[in-house]
Amino acid sequence: MVITEIMPEDVLGSCRKALDLPAASDDSIDETLLAGLLRRTAGILCPCSRASLRAALLESLHGLTPNEQELPDVIDAVIEGLIIGGDLLELNDVATVDPDVKGTWVFAAPPSFIVRAGGSVFLTGVVPDQDTFLPPSLASRITYGRFTRILEPQSGEDLANDLREEGLQELSEDVWLKAPKPEPAQDALLGMERHLNAMPPSGEFESLQVLDPTRRVTYYKGRWCAPARHHDGDFVGRRPQDYGAPIWCFVALQNGVPVRLLDLPLKKTRWRACDVAWHLQMAIDSCNANPQLYRRIADGDRVHFDFFSPLPQWSERRLMILGRPEPRGGSLISYSLPAGTADQEERFLQERLWLARTEDSD
Repeated sequence: MVITEIMPEDVLGSCRKALDLPAASDDSIDETLLAGLLRRTAGILCPCSRASLRAALLESLHGLTPNEQELPDVIDAVIEGLIIGGDLLELNDVATVDPDVKGTWVFAAPPSFIVRAGGSVFLTGVVPDQDTFLPPSLASRITYGRFTRILEPQSGEDLANDLREEGLQELSEDVWLKAPKPEPAQDALLGMERHLNAMPPSGEFESLQVLDPTRRVTYYKGRWCAPARHHDGDFVGRRPQDYGAPIWCFVALQNGVPVRLLDLPLKKTRWRACDVAWHLQMAIDSCNANPQLYRRIADGDRVHFDFFSPLPQWSERRLMILGRPEPRGGSLISYSLPAGTADQEERFLQERLWLARTEDSD
């Protein structure tokens, strides 16, 4: 009996082949591979928590990369990307009668597609216990971009009809890109302040973190801090709970001490707590004449947009469906859009997210 040693790069190469992913020049564990592996894992485990998905994938990748200490954060970012892209759904996106389902669980979305403005197709969804839901003739044509999958139609091909015949559900772009109603930043902030002012006194609690609007908007992580005596007014924050992730909230502080508290999101809203909080912080920054920034860089027939703070799911999904995610270069999020759509989407960023261009933009 002969025992053959299999090298890590051979294992990763086999994974890419099984998932119909393009080969990588260095056989590294990049976001495209992680996205494919997470879809496969979700098809087996979901519904489950994000932590369960991360733990299962970390265990399967043990020993295959020298940078294992970095994997948990990268996997968490890819899980978020799959949620934004519609491969995974959170509880507020689905209906279930199972009393054991927890509010922090994610579900595998059914195979679906959205026809983009230029005729290409954006693919979403997962099939349980399968690596792909398309025949080889279509699966081999998929273009992968980090955690997204795009199909380009061939000449004379009715790609949408072919996908429907394969059992995929077509989602309209209007439904897919649904967003909160447009309103000025002042109105958005005043509306949330009315809800906060209606809350009873909260009393103090430990380990509260708030976003400091006086800190620079191009360093999101550095804006988080514990309340201090100079913090007076209303702040976006996160407060700990006994079990699970900290709760997003809107909190009124006097000399750094909480006096009223409003947990996010409000009842009967379809938006995630983090999306409501990030959008609210954008309104606060805009009203303080310190708007959050984006950078616009022209690159031939494409335009790159770099963002320095998280974007609400509904706005990032728009960028994802119209463009493609790019490696981050000195920013938190980057997308590349066709030059012909850039001006329209820039107006969306300014009017719906109240963002402003950086001085080093083109």
